[in-house]
Amino acid sequence: MTAQPLEAAHDAPLASPAGVGGVTRSGAARIDAIDKLRGLMIALMVLDHVRDFFHWTAFTADPLGMDSGDPALFMTRWVTHLCAPTFVFLAGVSVFLQRANGKSRGELTRFLATRGAWLILLEVTVVTWGFNFGGGVFLQVIWAIGASMLAMALLIWLPRMVLLALGVAIIAGHQLLAPVDPPDLGALAPVWSATLEFGPGLGGFVAYPFVPWLGVMLLGYGLGSLFQQADGPRTRTILMLTGGMLVLFALVRGANLYGDPRPWAAQAEPLWTALSFINVSKYPPSLDFVLVTLGVSLTLLPLLAHLGGLPARVLLAFGRTPLFTYVLHVFLAHGLALVVGAMMGVPPSAFFNMLGDPSRAIEAGWGFGLAGVYLAWLAVLAMLYPLSRWFEDVKRRRRDWWLGYL
Repeated sequence: MTAQPLEAAHDAPLASPAGVGGVTRSGAARIDAIDKLRGLMIALMVLDHVRDFFHWTAFTADPLGMDSGDPALFMTRWVTHLCAPTFVFLAGVSVFLQRANGKSRGELTRFLATRGAWLILLEVTVVTWGFNFGGGVFLQVIWAIGASMLAMALLIWLPRMVLLALGVAIIAGHQLLAPVDPPDLGALAPVWSATLEFGPGLGGFVAYPFVPWLGVMLLGYGLGSLFQQADGPRTRTILMLTGGMLVLFALVRGANLYGDPRPWAAQAEPLWTALSFINVSKYPPSLDFVLVTLGVSLTLLPLLAHLGGLPARVLLAFGRTPLFTYVLHVFLAHGLALVVGAMMGVPPSAFFNMLGDPSRAIEAGWGFGLAGVYLAWLAVLAMLYPLSRWFEDVKRRRRDWWLGYL
């Protein structure tokens, strides 16, 4: 079987056009398992954000807290950790394959610069408003991918193995910079916060400081050649890679010396000890976090290759229209919360500026248990699917240049 590149010259993981019969816009073959994996990550991401809008303790308690007493809530939150690193890793793979498919470094630099700037613009305008229904700036995963693409616009002039080494160094070593206190840097404090620290920065709140996520994108770029292999060798290589990542995670995490700023600890019950072991830091992503999340998510690729029927069609629709689906789900989830809340007597004002000031929703007693969250999640997915499927068909039939940015 011939090698099948993942993306065509104008594809990107958060704006990838679908093709006919598994063919991209430039005529290169697609790997359906990759689109399914991306679609699965979108579905899990929707679950996380629906939980934010619908769960009764979303703004008052940490779902990963060892004192929550609710393993189902813990795992509901933990499984969504897979989403961001998978998206960012696949973004790096896409950049490599665009280069491998014949795009010159100059063309790729222009593409990454414009795509990165576009994603940042979307984050600070449309996406932020959709999450908050109000003002403010919240820099999340779209910002991290956009800023990393701007950096990649320059870095792609370096050899691939140099970028792979740089990515590994960033992932493994950025924790060494944790003792640096931004206020000690004076005028550079906002820049440091935006690039390496979780918290206030760039006139808003930086949930995803981009340098650690750039490391994940560089890792995807450096390993992009794996996805040029034929199906059988690619599966074996990926399983060897992910197996190694999970073993390394177990060793590093077990030592409890380095790899995550939050050590694990024995709990009163064995189950909670196991949950403490996997309770790794996402903000910013630690070495342990990257190892376990990518180790799990990429292991799913061979399994997703055999998925068919309606589940496959749903995941493919989401995975082939990821940016469109991402932006749309924010408004659907937040809007559904507002509508349901209003039907229950919660003032609509409680759902505006919800991230900036959740006190009104809390005081109104808004929220449901985990069963209600899952029902709302399924409702949002049901609303998303026909819209994503429609847009997938639009991208299949049309070749307008601007579709590549949606």
